[in-house]
Amino acid sequence: MNDVRKKKVESLIQGILSQMILTQEIKDPRVSTFLSVSLVKVSNDLSQAKVYLSSFQKETTVEKAVDALNHASGFIQGHLMKKISMRTVPRCVFFADDSIQKSMELNRMIDEANRS
Repeated sequence: MNDVRKKKVESLIQGILSQMILTQEIKDPRVSTFLSVSLVKVSNDLSQAKVYLSSFQKETTVEKAVDALNHASGFIQGHLMKKISMRTVPRCVFFADDSIQKSMELNRMIDEANRS
């Protein structure tokens, strides 16, 4: 698969999903506007997209949002089909990205080590 096309599709999906979350097009109370689409990885055959979500809120909030978005994947798929002109649009599967929490924990540990 052409890497340039793959990156373009990843970028398009990330932008559209971010806009959907920000404008609250997904009408589920578990999906907060504080969510961020941190990474989208599309398979080589463009059939599936792994979407990683992060937030500065509690980890349970992100997990609930991931469940809600996976439940609304049909609606999201339809919305992506309207926005992206491709023969087949990748099916999105959502995952929680805990890199923000890990980096905050690492910073806290570094600060504690510097104080000692």
